[in-house]
Amino acid sequence: MISDMQKTLNEVLEREVKEGRVYGVSAMVLHKGKEIYQYAYGNADEENHIPMKRDTIIRLYSMTKPITAVAVMILAERGLFDLRDSVSRYLPMFANPTYFDKDGQEQKPWREITIWDLLNMTSGIPYPDNSHESGRRMGEVFGRLIERRKNGEWVDTMEYMEEIAKVPLCFQPGDKWMYGLSADVLGALVEKVSGMRYGEFLKKEIFEPLDMKDTAFFVPEEKKERFAQIYLFNQELGRVAPANWSHLGEYYGEDVAFESGGAGLVSTLEDYSHFATMMIQKGVYNGKRIIGSRTVEFMTRDCLLDYQKSEYYNWESLAGYGYGCLMRVLKDSGQEAVSGNAGSFGWDGWTGNFVLMDPVDELVVLYFIQRGDTGTLPVIRKVRMVVGAALDDMQ
Repeated sequence: MISDMQKTLNEVLEREVKEGRVYGVSAMVLHKGKEIYQYAYGNADEENHIPMKRDTIIRLYSMTKPITAVAVMILAERGLFDLRDSVSRYLPMFANPTYFDKDGQEQKPWREITIWDLLNMTSGIPYPDNSHESGRRMGEVFGRLIERRKNGEWVDTMEYMEEIAKVPLCFQPGDKWMYGLSADVLGALVEKVSGMRYGEFLKKEIFEPLDMKDTAFFVPEEKKERFAQIYLFNQELGRVAPANWSHLGEYYGEDVAFESGGAGLVSTLEDYSHFATMMIQKGVYNGKRIIGSRTVEFMTRDCLLDYQKSEYYNWESLAGYGYGCLMRVLKDSGQEAVSGNAGSFGWDGWTGNFVLMDPVDELVVLYFIQRGDTGTLPVIRKVRMVVGAALDDMQ
């Protein structure tokens, strides 16, 4: 029964706060376009006693990526590029890349990065990461860019691309999957091809049609009382504590210059539910078509070849999943260790946010927190098991 599900989910969410893993949490479940659960518990800002609510504005971090994938597909549907095109055709700074071979020597790859590589994280462009030379150099690049912004310089998306493109790739394009800055490059691609700032393109083509009023790359002054505090676990204190550090220099002021297609958006539970509903309804929301139904079906398939999953595709949250168009796609729920339907898709974010979209059961599950360095938490599997058990009574 729905009432049993609601009671159990409330208890699951409350336990996360009471046991000290987070200060505030919210969640929503939609089934066949109807909201069947929504709950918020604890504080969005513990120090100022501001409660977590349905309209609390949170940092999406990597849950920005599925939105970027849709933006790319909107332009692809208009025939403005071929997904197999070299990125350098539109962003010339990515011409003539180099990569590090297995001996750490800089080499010329057999081909350039394509848009398809970016969509599937097979570009070889890393995030800052001290575990390998390419990532270390990317960290140096971001350190310089962030310092320039802090000093008052206007460092926009295209200037970020100029610097990112100078870093040798981790491997030849197409050889492997590696999570990195591919979606940020796609945001710049949309900006270049559309002739609009990326945020303006998203507003016109996605946010306004989907009535996503609180989703953007910045938080206006009049909404800042709804902007959640971000937390990290503090080893010295032995608990989560406020964090002013951001790993990619995220900045949410109205004068934001770099609009990160991989991690830069803020949103609310309400807003993101509209985007997820559109995806479940094969591109349509409230009678407005955003992208074609066949495009949604295309986006939600495993696009990786087996050999591309050989080295870096080893996250626990990817067990049982394929990957494509900046999202994981469930292939085997037995490997995932939670009940679910093959074909379910979605992603999560660095602060623990999570979305699951299941076209078989027409189900959307959203879970929002603001605790950094988390990704997909065990509580997500608990929530999904509770919801899955209740579906039999809703058929």
